Amino acid sequence: MKFREIEAFDAFMKHGTTKAAAEVLAISQSMVSRLLSGLEEELGFTLFKRKKNQLAPTEEAFIYHASVQRLMASIRDTQKDAEAISNNQLGNVVVAAQPIFCDTFLLDVIKRFKEQHPNVGVRVIDAGLQELLKMIDNNTCDLALGITLEADTYGASVTRLGRCAARCIMHRDHPLAKETEVPISSLQNQTFVELMADSPLRARVDYIMQTIDIKRNITAELRNMRGVCALVDRGLGIAVIDPIAELLLQGTSVVSKPLDPTIEWEIALLTSKHRPLSNVANAFSTEIHREIDNLRQLGILNAL
Repeated sequence: MKFREIEAFDAFMKHGTTKAAAEVLAISQSMVSRLLSGLEEELGFTLFKRKKNQLAPTEEAFIYHASVQRLMASIRDTQKDAEAISNNQLGNVVVAAQPIFCDTFLLDVIKRFKEQHPNVGVRVIDAGLQELLKMIDNNTCDLALGITLEADTYGASVTRLGRCAARCIMHRDHPLAKETEVPISSLQNQTFVELMADSPLRARVDYIMQTIDIKRNITAELRNMRGVCALVDRGLGIAVIDPIAELLLQGTSVVSKPLDPTIEWEIALLTSKHRPLSNVANAFSTEIHREIDNLRQLGILNAL
């Protein structure tokens, strides 16, 4: 059966005459009659009793119209969804990101995005570097935010956003807090709070310390940077951190110093090589770029 026939039937049942249905549909009255006859023939049961060129619905017509009304409501919803998708107001965005990003600047990205796209769902998954790369590869997220330290990019397209230089943090009463910058050689035998050994940043710090034969006392290991900063605030030791983590230090007794020589890497936005971004995912990506610009202005990130 043709949709136009169902549309004519719905209009007739709602308005009672072929003339009224024709006016609603902006077609001729004779066309309405032909469409109704065609539908009736295809259905194989009588929809109307005909008396003196007038149509009276049968009981079967009323039963069938209940089904048609559900169909028409579904079509209207589909049309509304299409309009919302066209206006970037429907859909979902799944973002995988390393925990430090979830705890800091991504919160502002989400806030601004939701102001512009209130009906779009946002799901953020905190993930280690290898995990988020796998998520991009198997299309379980739209976007991923990671760093380029020893990253195997699997099937990801990589957009480099900015350069990071590691910072050394300590309690403000720590002797190193007096330094303008912290020579790596001065970290010999210092007490450290560290990320877990599977962290790319931890792996890089371990490598550098081993290369120049710096020994350190690791007093505690945590999976996320927020915990590392909190223990440094409590005076348990010093730490080498991602500069993004400086956003967690407001209101604490922790001070941050540059390292000499520097330990550098890049923040990267990862997307699938095989699956195009939806409009809403592109809009979320735009907000990420805006926030990266803000971080550069704050001096937290360096330009590429």
